[in-house]
Amino acid sequence: EAYVKRLNLLDQVFCARLTEAGIPAEVITGIFSNISSIYLFHHQFLLPELQTRITQEWSCNPRIGDILQKLAPFLKMYGEYVKNFDRAMELVSTWTQRSAQFKSVVQSIQKQEVCGNLTLQHHMLEPVQRIPRYELLLKDYLKKLPAGAADHRDAQNALELISTAANHSNAAIRKMEKMHKLLEVYEKLGGEEDIVNPANEFIKEGHFKKMSAKNGSAQDRYLYLFNNMMLYCVPKLRLMGQKFSVRERIDIAGMEVQENAKQNVPHTFTISGKQRSLELQARSAEEKDDWIKVILATIEKHKQNSETFKAFNVSCSRDEEHTPDTPVTSHAQRCICAKRREKERETCKGCSEAFHFTKRKHHCKSCGAVCGKCSKVSESRNIRVCKPCFEVLQGAEGTAGGGTEPKRKLEVTSA
Repeated sequence: EAYVKRLNLLDQVFCARLTEAGIPAEVITGIFSNISSIYLFHHQFLLPELQTRITQEWSCNPRIGDILQKLAPFLKMYGEYVKNFDRAMELVSTWTQRSAQFKSVVQSIQKQEVCGNLTLQHHMLEPVQRIPRYELLLKDYLKKLPAGAADHRDAQNALELISTAANHSNAAIRKMEKMHKLLEVYEKLGGEEDIVNPANEFIKEGHFKKMSAKNGSAQDRYLYLFNNMMLYCVPKLRLMGQKFSVRERIDIAGMEVQENAKQNVPHTFTISGKQRSLELQARSAEEKDDWIKVILATIEKHKQNSETFKAFNVSCSRDEEHTPDTPVTSHAQRCICAKRREKERETCKGCSEAFHFTKRKHHCKSCGAVCGKCSKVSESRNIRVCKPCFEVLQGAEGTAGGGTEPKRKLEVTSA
């Protein structure tokens, strides 16, 4: 019954209010998917039948397996909701940033008592987690049934049907657990940082003392480590739980970490990144060693992913160059390579971070897509290329024979 109330909150409150506010229908569908069908199924069928059986018929018919076996096939509708969940999270994040009206409606609902101080994203997680919960509850029910109980066969059949539906949800739940942590961090940062993105993977967090370069004083600081960045934060004073403000976002790309050997200040190490360097003091030698180990592993994994991406791009380019020009294979190979390149271009070839609403895609005319940080826009340039491609192409022009045909102008973008 409590779950049906939360479905009602999603469908009849959030979805309805955003629709009334004039948010485009395709955005509403992209966020809430088929939540209306899920709500109606539970509200009009599953919950009423279970309530009737338990409150009115249990004395003469003490069983629920027959109801679950009859209705379990309809639980497959959860598959559509689960598959759409990543996109739904991205849309909520995007529209919260770009639409003041969307943000206002959502925040006004979240302040209501019915929301229980939880965000829209938290409530959207519940349907994803529901089928595995049904599976666990039914397994527990079967264990407690007496041997030879009349309900055993129906309950077992229902469990098999629900387990099939649960398989579609389990992989998504593992992603959602990571997303749930991102939401927790997002809330602790007061919604200041756009970190709720499937490309971001939370790794580690912790308190530190930041050693001042000016006078050597120690200041309380907090770090959040992700697969592609580190957030350097300062604590905020709040009556309702600990909050932080981001002082700097430091890229993992180009980051270095090293241990310090200071007798007067133990357990210190230095993090050097593109944006800034930090001298930090851990609370113990074990904590310091653990952080250094985790940061180094994160840097190494990021490098491997970047190298794999670049090697894939080179391999795809060579495939295009050396494929025999037979009518069928040439066209098919070009299509395959184009699709592969387009998929890879969903991340920046310069810093390997995923593109999204706030990290827009720009293009290197030679090798693909880079982000705004790795490519400055200039309308006056004939051909914009990234620095590595510029160096390669300039070298190719310099070694070419003295042809008289004028070459197109190449301009390097700042990296």
